[in-house]
Amino acid sequence: MGTKARLATAVTLSALLTAGTLAATAGAASAAPTDCTVTYGSNWAQSLCTGGAGEHRVSMLQQHFMPGAGGIICQGNWAPVGAVSYTSCANHTIVRVWVDTR
Repeated sequence: MGTKARLATAVTLSALLTAGTLAATAGAASAAPTDCTVTYGSNWAQSLCTGGAGEHRVSMLQQHFMPGAGGIICQGNWAPVGAVSYTSCANHTIVRVWVDTR
């Protein structure tokens, strides 16, 4: 086996080992928030997650009252489990409200 072939094999094995290690530790290190609830009104939204770990953020999509103006996205703060993420928004038609987690 030549020097180039040995180097290529070593690089490939190193990449596989690194990928395997990252995959094995990612699950334990990134337990996303769970048991999340969303509450909202015509111009505000909030989320609260009570389980897991990490952070969550509430987001609201509204449709502007002027046709063709597009949507309005309002996002709350990233909050830890047990704390509230809150956003205020305009008073337009609500299309969707959701929670992002990380």
